[in-house]
Amino acid sequence: MPTDALPHPAMPQHQRRIIFIAGPSTPKGGGMFKVADYLVQSQVQPLSPNTEAAELRLLDTRGDGSALTSLWVLTQALGKLLMYRLKGELAGVHVNMAERLSLFRKGVVIVTSRALGVPVVLHLHAAQLHHFYPSLPRPLQALTRWVFSLPQSCVVLGPVSRQFVIEQLGVPVQRVEIINNGVPEPTETRRRSDPDAVQRVLFVGNLSERKGVSDLLAALALPGFDRRQVEVQIVGGGDVASYQARANALGLKHLVHFSGWVGQPEVARLMAAADVLVLPSYDEGLPLVILEALANGVAVVCSPVGEIDAVLTDGVNAVLVQPGDQRGLAAGLQRVLRNPVFRQTLENNGRRLYAQNFSVQRFFSQVARLHQRHFGTSAQSQSSDYNSVTVSAVEPI
Repeated sequence: MPTDALPHPAMPQHQRRIIFIAGPSTPKGGGMFKVADYLVQSQVQPLSPNTEAAELRLLDTRGDGSALTSLWVLTQALGKLLMYRLKGELAGVHVNMAERLSLFRKGVVIVTSRALGVPVVLHLHAAQLHHFYPSLPRPLQALTRWVFSLPQSCVVLGPVSRQFVIEQLGVPVQRVEIINNGVPEPTETRRRSDPDAVQRVLFVGNLSERKGVSDLLAALALPGFDRRQVEVQIVGGGDVASYQARANALGLKHLVHFSGWVGQPEVARLMAAADVLVLPSYDEGLPLVILEALANGVAVVCSPVGEIDAVLTDGVNAVLVQPGDQRGLAAGLQRVLRNPVFRQTLENNGRRLYAQNFSVQRFFSQVARLHQRHFGTSAQSQSSDYNSVTVSAVEPI
């Protein structure tokens, strides 16, 4: 495919340069929206008239409505690509991609961008693409491999995704790069540890079997689980009524509380007050909620799926329990809740790991270097305190 399908308009010195971050730009987009929002809010705003830095802008490809509505939103996004290309302002497109319909929507964005002569970076956030891709008919598998051959670089979350895109999708090794997502510093003050207080367990995510919600409820209901001085908060959308009925049937009515969907400020408040974050998923990439727990100094009990066990070490900065192991999950939670010294070790090591690898500053700088290499320009980060970064309300995924 030609890389310069349209002539470049003459550009005056210091003309504004735009880098679109394509993906969901509403709370319905969950983690992908949060990642993009962190980048946009972390840049210098507004830009000086004489700056050579680019401006990051969200390019909505999904919207908040039905599949038909999302098709119209996608069409508008393609129109923006053409308009800014013709104006000579479009430096590049950073495409955030998941699986299922996201794969096809973002594929259209990638193909259109390359047809317009615009360089593209593909950022893969999918947790289940390794399951979804083999289920596609062979022609669609071939089309997927072709789409992945078009971007200048394919960014993945860790070694598992890296191996998949190289071996299954045929992306050359030299074009695959691992970049860890980053999250801002906590906005809420961490509550002080009190061994005599109620111990608070927090789950944040879309309520589903993939997230292990049934396993969590079953683990809490096991006869050997000590439910004294324990409170469990389950936060997220999905079939809340069904899981609440299941909890009640298991005798957990007074132990487990369901909040449904809440905004990011409330999630931040709950995280700051939690003793343990639990996420017993069957499939993940590298969930932002785990990174947010590390940032808050909250102990993590989770399953070693996706990229999780590439960054977390059992007994050092997390407790790792195999998905579906309900007894192991109960034992892991009890180990953290009933051993304050061990919990403090997890909290300290987790916070240290966040500072080293998952700060939003580090994430922004890695993405900026990638943009500079492939787009010839990048956004400029704020020099002010990143504690000031605020995030729109987001439904956890």
